[in-house]
Amino acid sequence: MSERLLRPKEACRLLGVSYVTLRRWIKEGKIRAVRTLGGKYRIPESEVKRLLSGVETSEVRAIIYARVSSDQRKDLERQIQYLMQYCSAKGYKVVDVLSDIASGLKTNRRGLMKLFNYVVNKQVDVVVITYKDRLTRFGFEYLEYFFKQYGVRIEAVYGEEPKDAYQELIEDLLAIVTSFAGRLYGMRSHKKKKLVEEFKKLLEEVEKND
Repeated sequence: MSERLLRPKEACRLLGVSYVTLRRWIKEGKIRAVRTLGGKYRIPESEVKRLLSGVETSEVRAIIYARVSSDQRKDLERQIQYLMQYCSAKGYKVVDVLSDIASGLKTNRRGLMKLFNYVVNKQVDVVVITYKDRLTRFGFEYLEYFFKQYGVRIEAVYGEEPKDAYQELIEDLLAIVTSFAGRLYGMRSHKKKKLVEEFKKLLEEVEKND
């Protein structure tokens, strides 16, 4: 699940303090804040609730997991840096930073397998990712349920993948169609090649008309 991040104005209203006071609290470490990619402050809702209740939170062990496809390598470091800032703002103790350069369809990713080991050995409390599909293209709910059996929750900072993340989705769709066509007709079959080519044309048409 992803946590709601509040604008400073809303956080000030709920806490009953001025913006100047809020900024001072952030600098003093009294309240944790997240910096967005645009450089603006956002306050995790849990931080506001913590201050209002006066209850100190216990240490939370976090694993950062980041993934990009092979042509998005430059985005990997940016993804990790943002998640590190997010964990720092939430007060999480980062146990490990795991990453993969692979399709979300690939199930035997090295980083993902290491993440499973942390989960089943109960060495983590929360897994932090940017978008749900960074963990898996399909079946996120199954992973979420599996992790929950070990007391581990998943925090997707942004929730669903943005609509402009188009290219990786196209590659995954082509991989699925190629695999199924190969099973139906054989990997070297003329029918298989024709089906894949027709699907590519269909995707190109969709992209042009989008």
